[in-house]
Amino acid sequence: MDKVLLYITASSREEADKIGSLLIEERLAACVNVIEGMSSIYRWEGRIHVEKEVVVIAKTVSDLIEKLTLRIKSIHSYTIPCIVALPITGGNPDFLKWIEDETVNNGNNFALHSE
Repeated sequence: MDKVLLYITASSREEADKIGSLLIEERLAACVNVIEGMSSIYRWEGRIHVEKEVVVIAKTVSDLIEKLTLRIKSIHSYTIPCIVALPITGGNPDFLKWIEDETVNNGNNFALHSE
């Protein structure tokens, strides 16, 4: 099963922690890193914005991308949240197996629910 890193942005540390905790609790990711201090420059609704954001990196398997994306969108504060998957093409085999063991192989019965 292919492993992926999901790159996600959040408006605050609190939102990033909420996303990360949810992904771990629902076994949609094996591990989530939260990185503060990012500055984003982007165009939205015809204007250029410069904002502080928080990066969330989730380690998961490709089979869960769609479920994970839907789950994040259901709780995210952004209209169009950044959620992109980056393939993992190699690495420590033991770590890559751990990602799979902590997501797919442990009764991951995802049910979309709102908070």
